[in-house]
Amino acid sequence: MGYDVHITRRTPWWEEEGEQITTEEWAAVVAADSDLEMVQVARVSPRGQDAVLEYRHEWPAQMTTHPQRDVQGAWLDWGGGQIVVKNPDEILLEKMREIARLLGARVQGEECEYYDE
Repeated sequence: MGYDVHITRRTPWWEEEGEQITTEEWAAVVAADSDLEMVQVARVSPRGQDAVLEYRHEWPAQMTTHPQRDVQGAWLDWGGGQIVVKNPDEILLEKMREIARLLGARVQGEECEYYDE
């Protein structure tokens, strides 16, 4: 579990209606930012005795300059028209605010609070 913070154009972030951040926009932001790198990730976790749960991210980027990258991951994950970060620290929140400004979006937590400033 954790606390998700979103870069979104929707109000609130969970609304299905509203403008989405496209994969093309996300890819362009990552390509233009020397702090970010698009990567492919597949996580496989044991579930029960015989079953395996596999979770694939389609458009994840990693903040390669984050000092805790190797420990915490520093992942920014595009999905469903928004970018989500689990348990961001202040360094990731600042990067999220920068990305949101570029995309004409806002940084919003699970409980609809904004992290724009």
